[in-house]
Amino acid sequence: MLYEKEFSLIVSLPSNNMETAKAAIAGGADALKVHLNVEHRASGNTFGSLKENLGFFEELVKEFYGPVGIVPGGSLENIHEAELKELEKIGFHYYSVYLKHMPSFMLDLELEKTVAGDSTYSIETLRSMNTSSIDAFEASIIPGEEYGSALIFEDLLKYQSIVNALDIPVIVPSQRKITQSDIPHLVNTGVKALMIGAVVTGHYAESIESATREIKDSIVF
Repeated sequence: MLYEKEFSLIVSLPSNNMETAKAAIAGGADALKVHLNVEHRASGNTFGSLKENLGFFEELVKEFYGPVGIVPGGSLENIHEAELKELEKIGFHYYSVYLKHMPSFMLDLELEKTVAGDSTYSIETLRSMNTSSIDAFEASIIPGEEYGSALIFEDLLKYQSIVNALDIPVIVPSQRKITQSDIPHLVNTGVKALMIGAVVTGHYAESIESATREIKDSIVF
């Protein structure tokens, strides 16, 4: 998807249930992301184990024909190889994990590989990914205390510098409160996708569908 489309919209679900998933799908999401074994800062939710979420995940991949990805854990200790292999069998397409949480066995999985860097990222470290098997980079570079504030020009310059350093697609998550007017400026940086989550969508089905549709309608080529 990231290589085929000029700009894509990914929705990170604020909770693991079909109501929120169907809302994102109805709003026009190109891809979805869900979570396991995570205490999520932006949504304020705790996401449980694969056993607790298996029924939802199986239903989700049957309902949605686009790419479905997984954040497999919020720490190195909470990421389990057996769970990821089970998700491969279910039909998940990709994983997304912070560089600092990623065990090396994840490089050997068949799932497409997205890694995220935080506000401590280094351009030199990112450049080293160009010789790795990583498929995409999530630029989660906004400090946590700034979540929900407006997108600023400095952010755009940082995103563009990351795009220039990497040979793989770059995804921007909505750590800032992204609005429709921000979309052309994000596109101009060269990033390939915006991923919206609770900061933009809110937590309930109605607001998720509405926010997704608003952003989707502003992506025009």
